[in-house]
Amino acid sequence: MSQTSELNLEELLEPTGPACLIVTAKLVPVAGMDRFQPAGFPEVGHVIYKAPRKDGGAEDVCIIDSPASMANHLETVCCQSATDPALHEDLKGLPYVSCVTDRDDGKRDRVVCTTLTEGHRIASDYFLDGLLDAVWKGESDEGKGNKKKKVQAHWEGEAFRARLRSEFGLQEVEKDKRYFLYPDNWWTIYATIFHYDPNSLLHGVLFAKEQIKISRILTAHLEAMGAARVGSSGVKFDRLGKTTSGQPIFSVDEETAREIRATFIVDLALLRSYGRGESGLGAPHKRLLLDLAVWKIGRLLGQPFRYRTQCHLKCESESMSITAGEQTATRLPTVAIKESITQCKFKNGVTSVYYPAAKLFKAAVVETTEGAVPEDEGSEAEEA
Repeated sequence: MSQTSELNLEELLEPTGPACLIVTAKLVPVAGMDRFQPAGFPEVGHVIYKAPRKDGGAEDVCIIDSPASMANHLETVCCQSATDPALHEDLKGLPYVSCVTDRDDGKRDRVVCTTLTEGHRIASDYFLDGLLDAVWKGESDEGKGNKKKKVQAHWEGEAFRARLRSEFGLQEVEKDKRYFLYPDNWWTIYATIFHYDPNSLLHGVLFAKEQIKISRILTAHLEAMGAARVGSSGVKFDRLGKTTSGQPIFSVDEETAREIRATFIVDLALLRSYGRGESGLGAPHKRLLLDLAVWKIGRLLGQPFRYRTQCHLKCESESMSITAGEQTATRLPTVAIKESITQCKFKNGVTSVYYPAAKLFKAAVVETTEGAVPEDEGSEAEEA
């Protein structure tokens, strides 16, 4: 293998370039702590498995964050903060989709979520069921004579789902249920998604009804090698007795590890396949996706990051390893992300889709022996 201080990204996108760009880094808890908190669920807890080693033995490895969870973290660094969905200054001009709803003063610009904060990205129903250029239509009569009927007041506009289906060029086989996709449609699909939200192409997206699945270009893992469980306990005090949970004592699990390793894999072969000649993505578009992947990795590792309350980790910079085919490097490539965004000459910016508040926040209805009632009535939810 040949080693350099920094890889040339242009060479990585050449037709004969390597299949993957792999970045690994060692992380440690901040403040010299030994313990950290992996992801876990009440039914499952922390995931620890036996990983085989070359010497024939096995080692306990704990999954701190899954690829899906790491994708969420990598999207978090694109925003001003965890509570502010506005784009980071470096990404100004990068397109994305925003779901907006009503304000109390009648304006329709209150942000509900964006494709950078919603888990299903551009394929989420928050966007697909929203309306483009919504217009309020008052109550009216349609038809003539005996066929005349009253139409209730409603919002009219093109559903974002319908717009995408049309731009994708899908052939509808069974209304709203089954679609046929010609092989050459994929070029249009890649270009369309890139036009609205390049981030969705980078992290993968699934349109369930349309049966369109696009794999991740950037996949990340966060694991702890030589993991060992640390058990402790906590207690919840309810001094006024206003909750149904009482005053429980609960268990708390954390982990220690020989090594915490973050691994990032950029699928260069997949990225190159998204365009050929005049079809699909062009060279500037592919370069932006690669630059965006590297920028995100650098942002996540460049400063201490809190993956969850008791999992505040920082990167040991001297431990970073970067590999692309036969090449290795000692630091991440430098990317001019602002220039890459400019080179793509985006015209759309933020696409706002409107979801009426009355529909968005309408309480779900469940059947009871007394009749239908809103789902949030009739029973008291136990506090977690």
